[in-house]
Amino acid sequence: MAEAVERLRRAAATGVPCAPVRELIGGWDQDAAYAVQRAVLDGRLADGARRVGHKIGLTSPAVQRQFGVYAPDYGVLLDTMVHTDREPLDLGRFLQPRIEAEVAFVLGKDLEGPSVTAAEVIAATDFLLPALEIVDSRVAGWDIRITDTVADNASSGAVVLGTTPRPLAAVDLPGLGMALDHRGETVSTGSGAACLGTPLAAVVWLARETARRGDPLRAGDLVLSGALGPMVPVTGPGVFRARLDGLGEVHADFVREGACLL
Repeated sequence: MAEAVERLRRAAATGVPCAPVRELIGGWDQDAAYAVQRAVLDGRLADGARRVGHKIGLTSPAVQRQFGVYAPDYGVLLDTMVHTDREPLDLGRFLQPRIEAEVAFVLGKDLEGPSVTAAEVIAATDFLLPALEIVDSRVAGWDIRITDTVADNASSGAVVLGTTPRPLAAVDLPGLGMALDHRGETVSTGSGAACLGTPLAAVVWLARETARRGDPLRAGDLVLSGALGPMVPVTGPGVFRARLDGLGEVHADFVREGACLL
């Protein structure tokens, strides 16, 4: 395990993607992969980062097909990963970025125990926000299987949040439509139904899984509930705009060396 941890840490520190870690921990041992994830994150926490929530990955059939991985996973969100709408994002901090639109849940209550229900998630949710997740792999060429992405904190990079909260009861989560635009062109579309049938089901899955693994969801946590459609490569500076029915818009503004190109 130590070699897998060091491989991922070195890739993040140098900006040079590494070989897959599944050759070190096995292709299907998710317990080993989550142990690597925790060890890598412990290093970042020791350096001063702060845990602020979780992200769910691999919820969309379209994204699962892209990587040949057919089960959800999760990673931990740190304060250093969270950005606000239109905040410039330096491309130099990412290795192989891709982007996807999601629904973000902000919790007002703890969610503990391995049998959390949908009703409990609804009651615990303070509000929703539109979000863009920048997924990024430390593994060269995105050559990942389930243990690679789990160990690599579910291929987390950053998240951009919209600024206008909406109550959960005001949003039709399964019927929510999504369109992601770049330079005036629609590059990805999807819906809430693409995320395990509804983003609510994804958060139920996460609450149960994190509780089972000893890291339950807490009041104040930010939860990214999973992709609503196919992820898209980020190949250079520019603005991505996501429109989510009932939630509004959110923009990710990628720049290089301080230049903002629309």
